[in-house]
Amino acid sequence: MFTWLCVSLGVAFGTSLLPIMNVELFVLGLVTSEPSLPWIGIGAAVAFGQVSGKLLHYLAARGIIELPSLLSARWYRGRRTHTASPGRERRRQCTTRLRRALTRIRERCHQHPHWMTATYGASSIFGLPPYMAMSVLAGLVHMRVSLFLLVGFVGRFVRFSALAAAPVFFAKLFRL
Repeated sequence: MFTWLCVSLGVAFGTSLLPIMNVELFVLGLVTSEPSLPWIGIGAAVAFGQVSGKLLHYLAARGIIELPSLLSARWYRGRRTHTASPGRERRRQCTTRLRRALTRIRERCHQHPHWMTATYGASSIFGLPPYMAMSVLAGLVHMRVSLFLLVGFVGRFVRFSALAAAPVFFAKLFRL
């Protein structure tokens, strides 16, 4: 049992850093193949792993940890030697619009900090808006780290505990 909880934590941490796999499908597969595992333990392990991984996104957005040079915008700045083609110009304009929109969102989050907390909490439970984007936005607007961790863990715990309990609940409901 302890081994599966550690594996769940590791998978959740890994998929929160680099989302190459759906952790929800992992949880459903694990609970279906190992029905003796406690749903509350799986929910806690996966929630801890997810929030730990998203904490790195949060800290990078806040500027506390530095991204590797290939992921940093500074690496791209000195490499612009191309002439402006129509496609490049469209992408530049789109990027400019996106930066303006992000600035407006950041200003609104600073004006109404409780909206950011509520939106982040809803995102951690329902996944809409995307949890990864909300983790980065929380870092950009300098949400308190303790609030980020608490709201994120509680929301992710509710989400993954309900997901882990769902197969047993529906099996009992339909008497399978």
